[in-house]
Amino acid sequence: MKQVSVFLADGFEEIEGLTVVDLLRRAGVDTSMVSITGRLDIHGAHDIIVKADVLFEEQDFSGMDMLVLPGGMPGTANLQEHQGLKKLLEEQYAQKKYIAAICAAPSILGGLGFLEGRTACSYPAMEEKLTGARVVQSPVAVDGQIITSRGVGTAIPFSLELISKLCGLEKSEEIGKSIVFI
Repeated sequence: MKQVSVFLADGFEEIEGLTVVDLLRRAGVDTSMVSITGRLDIHGAHDIIVKADVLFEEQDFSGMDMLVLPGGMPGTANLQEHQGLKKLLEEQYAQKKYIAAICAAPSILGGLGFLEGRTACSYPAMEEKLTGARVVQSPVAVDGQIITSRGVGTAIPFSLELISKLCGLEKSEEIGKSIVFI
């Protein structure tokens, strides 16, 4: 079974984080909501409190097929400041495993040098922080192991692309049809 960690920090964009979790779980992917705050209750950008599944310090990341960073502010800034997450992202990148980010969060990947020479997208106001990337305005950009997306309005196509990468196009289309998206 494929395994994914979705990282939550105070100020994360709820739709971007929870849409990913919901659709991946519908596809049968073992998906964990991981808190980087030291507590399970996370305060979203729009005052929605979400209970994470596990604390960062308690999660075993050794078998993760994909790491996902939702956007939102100050959620993205909080993710960017977490040194353990930074180290984990660098290890995942070195192993050529999937890393996905949406909205403002692709800026974290730009800051780590992961977007150099790659096609990527983000929330329009964050495009300048996609250091070294060929910036596109498509809803989702896939370049090798890196998957990026633009924001709340692209959360469903982003999630379906993650399913496609992990479970195949047929499963992605099945989930898209089941939610009356395609």
